Amino acid sequence: MKQAFASKLARRTFFIICALIVASYLGSRLFTHIDLALYGYMVGTFVFVGGFVYRFSAWADRPPTNIILKKGMKQLFRKSTAKTATEHLATYRFIWNRGWYRWTQHVLLGWGCILSAFVTFPLVFGWMYFTMPENGTYTVVAMGVDVMKVKADGIIAFLFYNALNITAFMVIGGVCMALYRRLKNMQARAEQTFTYDLLPLLLLLIISFTGLMLTASNLFLHGFGHPVISIVHQFCVIVTLIYLPFGKLAHIPFRPMSVFAKNYREHYGEQEMKCCKVCGTKFVSVEQSSDVIDVLQKNQIEFEMAEGFHLAELCLPCRRQYRIYRFTGMPTYMNPAEETNQHAKG
Repeated sequence: MKQAFASKLARRTFFIICALIVASYLGSRLFTHIDLALYGYMVGTFVFVGGFVYRFSAWADRPPTNIILKKGMKQLFRKSTAKTATEHLATYRFIWNRGWYRWTQHVLLGWGCILSAFVTFPLVFGWMYFTMPENGTYTVVAMGVDVMKVKADGIIAFLFYNALNITAFMVIGGVCMALYRRLKNMQARAEQTFTYDLLPLLLLLIISFTGLMLTASNLFLHGFGHPVISIVHQFCVIVTLIYLPFGKLAHIPFRPMSVFAKNYREHYGEQEMKCCKVCGTKFVSVEQSSDVIDVLQKNQIEFEMAEGFHLAELCLPCRRQYRIYRFTGMPTYMNPAEETNQHAKG
């Protein structure tokens, strides 16, 4: 089987796409409930899966991330995992510390995109659809199983009909807040680039607007312009799906990995902390310090200093001072006094 594929990446992609096809076959009741109007989205999703597997494999196979994933996975059932996952993936607590504006912006953008995906992908692959066995009542079918019945004019049905419209308004709000910040914030303006920072926002904005235009065309214009708007919307979605694994938006599907990283730091931090070789401050776990040294050695990067310690065995302030010493020849890193801005906020 290994010889049938050009690489591990090709094998992973092949099996994942096969699993999607099988899930679609079973969930749509033998392809009897596939919406051919969504065919383009399905093809775009397959390309996205290939790109994401490539990007994730290239990232996960690096020695540093490989260590964190393996050791973080072992700590997946820690008591704190549920709290960490909630703060990192649901409430975005870590962003709240940067200010309510950026928190609101990320909540609208993040949850707008996630909820849109939860609605769109099941519809595209036929994992979820609706039937009307009797007039005025819809049956919600998920993975080929009748899940619930809802009244066609009820609140639940209304939320089903307008789920993508609601998420479109969320995304538009988040994008507008992000664009405003990038136009007004001097640091953001200095660091941003069009293709990496602004293009993803513009793509999300176009997708959301064209999606709302489809609803407006059906409700208020009797379908006028619907074919053209539908093609524009589908084209923008497919381009975004293809671009997503390789651009800034990739951090949305990558975000769950932060739970592994925090579990790794917390677990080994509770066991034993590493003391700085100069000032004696406990700054990182012994396990993490050893892993950093091992990774550097694997990459043939040597930071063994003539003074008898490894650079990874110094805390950040002492490491900065040691670099200054290497440039100036003045051993300031041996000075026990703390830097004036060592505990500064911001």
